[in-house]
This record gives sequence, structure tokens and C-alpha cells, in this order.
Amino acid sequence: MSEHPLILGIETSCDETGVGLVRGCELLGDEVASSVDQHARFGGVVPEVASRAHLEAMIPTVRRTLDSAGVEKDDIDAVAVTAGPGLAGALLVGVSAAKAYAMALGKPLYGVNHLVGHVAVDQLEHGPLPKPAIALLVSGGHTSLLLVNDLATDVVSLGDTVDDAAGEAYDKVARLLELPYPGGPHIDRAARSGSASALRFPRGKWGDGTYDFSFSGLKTAVARHVEEADRSGSPLVLADIAAAFQDSVVDVLTRKAVDACVENGVRTLVISGGVAANSALRALAEQRCAEAGIELRVPRPRLCTDNGAMIAALGSEVVAAGLPPSPLDLGTDTSLPVSMPLAV
Repeated sequence: MSEHPLILGIETSCDETGVGLVRGCELLGDEVASSVDQHARFGGVVPEVASRAHLEAMIPTVRRTLDSAGVEKDDIDAVAVTAGPGLAGALLVGVSAAKAYAMALGKPLYGVNHLVGHVAVDQLEHGPLPKPAIALLVSGGHTSLLLVNDLATDVVSLGDTVDDAAGEAYDKVARLLELPYPGGPHIDRAARSGSASALRFPRGKWGDGTYDFSFSGLKTAVARHVEEADRSGSPLVLADIAAAFQDSVVDVLTRKAVDACVENGVRTLVISGGVAANSALRALAEQRCAEAGIELRVPRPRLCTDNGAMIAALGSEVVAAGLPPSPLDLGTDTSLPVSMPLAV
């Protein structure tokens, strides 16, 4: 292989079929086919629907990615694919496709970790990640704080959600407020015209001495507020509820992330995952990082949500580290630990 091999990345952990092409830290192609509209009427992702959508979208999405990058299949040096964590059926479609491409092209296969991919993608925008770094991952299924010593070989979990992930809480609160799915963008938009100080919602696991998160109690507090207003006939100010809810979420996320940096002597914080596109989270993180003298790195919104580029970026790191390819009987792992950037 050349110094910077061309990596094809395939991501199918949830409801988006992502395919990316990366050479080193250079993004050459990035295409996504989302099935979110098919899940909207259910208020959440239906695994069987997602799996079928991946199956139908896979080959066209790979073709679009190759065409947009101006390369041929034979130019690919290695194939990287999300092996976990994620939905079982969705992961299986992606891994099966990656095996087929790897076998057909005679190229090595690398099954990699979805969560670590969310960190690796930042390098496509901001260049090599300083070592060590702290990463805050916030998405519909995950809220995690990671100590990243090396993307390919040494990632340590500092804390995780003990119940609802931040994005999941956004979706559930949006449903309470009769806002569309997915809830994050709609709550963010509504909150801009509201007052975060009009209501005070709880901060889960606030100041408990850990890096863990909890948003279930916050969701319940919002539900009780809505129920009480219904019983009393009081008017509901949707914008104020959205602003107060969002203020609670981003307050906890940013405080624990900055604390993790300070307490571990780390000067770089990466925020990624779908919720990283949230305007309030970005603004408060910028403020608190500036006050603490910490460099904040947040990929552009397109790269924060699930995509194939992040898997290709992690694959590039794994190849550069000289790690052995995954076997062709590679399985999927719905709960693949973050300490395993490369699945075995």
C-alpha cells in the first residue's frame, strides 16, 4: 500500500446508509442515504425498516460516492465498515456488503467502532488530533466521554449515560410537545425564541463526581410540567419549555466535558455525534472552553451525523497503525466497547 491508502468506509449502524472515501486526512467522497422519513410516523427508528432501507440503498450509494470522488473501485486499497455498536440487522447489512466488496476487489477488510469513528472524522476537517484528547459524543443512542490517547489503539471510556442518551431525550420531549421527529432540530429552533430562565428543570447527575450522564429524570420533569398545565388549564409556552429543557442538557454536557479536560490535564475537546449540531451546545462549549483555555474542535454538522466518511477516517488510522485486517468471518457486535476501535 502507498503511504496514504484509499479507504472505502461503510456505515449502517442505524437509519443512515453512509459511504465515504478517505485518503489520509483528506475527504474525497461522502454520500448518505437516510431513511429517517420512513421512521417519522413511528416517532423513532424501526429496526426492520432501517435494515431494508440499507439493503436497497447500499449499491447506489457506493456508486454515487465513487463517482463524486472520481475514482474506480479498483483504486480502493482497503474497506472499513461499522461492526458495532448499533442495530443488529442494520449492522449486518453493512458488514455483509463490506465483505462482498473486500472479497470482490481482493482488498483487506477492517471492522471498526462506530463511536470512535465519530471522533476520527474530526481529522478530516481540523487535521491530526492532538494526543491525548477528550471526546464528547452526543447522539440519539449514545452520550459518552472518552479519553483518546490513540484513535486506533487506545480509547478509554470515562463516562456514559446511565439511561436515556441526550438525543433520545430530545426525541421524547419533542413528542411530549407535539413536535416532529427527529426532535433535536425542532427543539433547538423553538428554544431560540424562548427564555431558559422561565423554568428550572433538573440537572441529572450534576456534581456527582463522575463523568456519567442521566437525562431520564429531566424528561420526566418536562412530562410532569406538561401534565400539570393540562390539568390546570394553564397555557403552555412551548418556546420556554424547549429553552429550559435544552439549557439543562447543554449545561450538564459542557460542564462535565470541560471538567474531564481539566482533571485529566487535556487541552483539546472534540464534540461529535448528531446532537453536536445543536446551536446552544456549540455556543456554551465555545464559551466554557475559552474560559478554561481548552481548544474546542467540532466537525461541521454534516460530519457530526452518521456517515461513511467517519468510518473511512478511522479505517485510515487503523491501517496506518499497522493493525491486522479483520477476518472475513467478522461478526457484528451491537454493544462493541469503545475500548475496541478495531473489532476482532
